[in-house]
Amino acid sequence: MIGILVAEHLPLVRRGLVASLEGETDMKVVAEVATGEEVLPAVLRHSPEVAVVDLALPGIDGPGVALRLREEAPRCGVLLLSHDPSPGQVRQAFAAHALGFMSLQVGPEQLAGGIRLVASGRRAVDSELAVAALRSAENPLTPRELDVLRLVARGAKSHEIAEALFLSVGTVRNHLSRIICKTQARNRLDAVRIAGHSGWL
Repeated sequence: MIGILVAEHLPLVRRGLVASLEGETDMKVVAEVATGEEVLPAVLRHSPEVAVVDLALPGIDGPGVALRLREEAPRCGVLLLSHDPSPGQVRQAFAAHALGFMSLQVGPEQLAGGIRLVASGRRAVDSELAVAALRSAENPLTPRELDVLRLVARGAKSHEIAEALFLSVGTVRNHLSRIICKTQARNRLDAVRIAGHSGWL
């Protein structure tokens, strides 16, 4: 019997996941939580073999949870779920040592199969997502350009970015021009979208 923890902040989605997994003869949901902070205490208390975790949990997000479990409860494999999966999220998930990554749109049989793989210590990822992640370009942005873009993502204007990074406004504008060129974006907000989708931010 595979013990499972389900971490999902949307009650209806969480109940659906639990009901689906409880229908498997070799699985039992031993705990369910709604936030990232609740995962580790629940894992330590119930010792599940697999934690099924929403990537976008409030507080500590899915990759953060995976890293924490890797350090504190390494026997519990992590399978991350995403409402809107992207190649960048796949790389982010595996960089955090999650064993699995799937869309929340997968069927119950595919999810159950993924959990069985993770429980046995193997990777579980949708093949199309894996191929897209491998084909996705490497990050072309420098660390300083990423600093600038992160501030843009928070809504900062050029003069605010300059103050925060101790740069001139002209230098910030030069960085933004290079960022837009490298990401082939239409503007700075499009560059944020592209970089986020690719997992660079």
